[in-house]
Amino acid sequence: MSEYGWLSLLPPIIAIFFAIRTKQVFVSLLFGIWLGWMIIAWQPLKGNPLGIFSNFFQGSLDTIQALVDVFKDSGNTRTIMFSALVGAWIIFIQRSGGVEGFIVRISRFLERYEKKKAGNNRVVVQLLAWLTGVLIFVESNVSVLTVGALYRPIFDKLKIPREKLAYIADSSSAPSSILIPFNAWGAFIMSLLLAQGFENPFSTMFWATMYNFYPMLALIIVLIVIFTKKDFGPMAKAERRAQEEGKLLADDAQPMIADELTGVEPKENVKLRSRNMIIPTLILVLMMPVMLAYTGWDAALESRGDSGFFGKFFYAIGQGSGSTAVLTALIISLLTSMIYYKIQGIFDLKEMVDLTLKGISGMMPLALLMLMAFAIGAVCKQLGTGIYVAEVSKAWLSPSLVPFIVFLVSCFIAFSTGTSWGTFAIMIAIAVPMAQTMDANVHLAIAAALGGGVFGDHCSPISDTSILSSMAAASDHIDHVRTQLPYALVAGGITALMYLVIGFAG
Repeated sequence: MSEYGWLSLLPPIIAIFFAIRTKQVFVSLLFGIWLGWMIIAWQPLKGNPLGIFSNFFQGSLDTIQALVDVFKDSGNTRTIMFSALVGAWIIFIQRSGGVEGFIVRISRFLERYEKKKAGNNRVVVQLLAWLTGVLIFVESNVSVLTVGALYRPIFDKLKIPREKLAYIADSSSAPSSILIPFNAWGAFIMSLLLAQGFENPFSTMFWATMYNFYPMLALIIVLIVIFTKKDFGPMAKAERRAQEEGKLLADDAQPMIADELTGVEPKENVKLRSRNMIIPTLILVLMMPVMLAYTGWDAALESRGDSGFFGKFFYAIGQGSGSTAVLTALIISLLTSMIYYKIQGIFDLKEMVDLTLKGISGMMPLALLMLMAFAIGAVCKQLGTGIYVAEVSKAWLSPSLVPFIVFLVSCFIAFSTGTSWGTFAIMIAIAVPMAQTMDANVHLAIAAALGGGVFGDHCSPISDTSILSSMAAASDHIDHVRTQLPYALVAGGITALMYLVIGFAG
């Protein structure tokens, strides 16, 4: 049990409340981080009125140190570097004429098969965006970034609001990554199951996936919204604004990408070639499993030395470093693109350096937000927020309610901390022995923990996947969370009801 008790809930809850209320995400997160360290640093005054100043000073110093300590974790540093460098990748494929060339190619496709039926054009483009997000299941961050980079200009042309693109990217990335777990997601989950004593964690994960209803419903609801053209909640308002007023963003929106990245025009006299975007994108996507396998190869040789190449390869993917793989894949894609554009005579060395710096500067808001998201996650861990919620909930559980309560608690932890992976780590360690002790369905309990983590992640404004989705779509982050929330709640509500019914039905 956390020694801070219910106080451990205050930092994430207050940060989330103020973020939604004021739309000032940076200030809200910083306040939540500061509040957390104030709670940790607080000492009784013991009759000393000056003690309050000492507490305030120490809490503030700890907050600054916490922001610095984010970079002690190499994974955090690589993720922040990736967030900054991806701006250069985006600006290169735009300036080289790759994005415009892709738009021309898609436009021809639509003209050929849709014959000027604008409504159907919108359906086809949204379906392609959804399909792209599902197929790039290797890494959720790569999925959302690819969908945003490829389809944002086309969505803009068809007057589809940026919030819709962020929703499609977000609700197709994590769900596909956890349902098709041949990636870092699957590796992480299997390591957690192995720690719980499962001799065959892959088989256990496979059977749990059959009960993982939330990501399935999230994917299906996106398709229903696309084909029926029936939006509801804030998304319906955003659609009317885009179609009737031509406004892709709300008047008070603060896009997660600077204008210098979204408004980049192709260089003059450059031939528009879709391959200038497709080739860097394919390199980025294909290098992900390669780098995962490379970083996990030593572990594969040690544990699976007697298996064939493919056996070691897939095991190595499961043991690889996700942050190393995604950053290395991006750098390789970026360098290859530079060489490819240089061969075509599009850019010289000075132009490439200038574009790289411009792209990085455009990503600074995202990098700063990532910094604060990691910092508030660290203070929540220090306070024991997730452990407190999980321990308190133990008293409520009965065998029939195990999957239902595990799902709800997992959702709340992910919502409060903004991390589905952190939720998995906490809840699987609790849900598995709890289900075994109470003679409940273990696979169902595991699925509930996993699905609840993704559900809470979709609802949280401090989730890194939601932040990246807003960035990739150049959408206002809080507007993305608000418009996605009703759809996530529908999928989450149905999932919770299914777990409740299955639990009581035995």
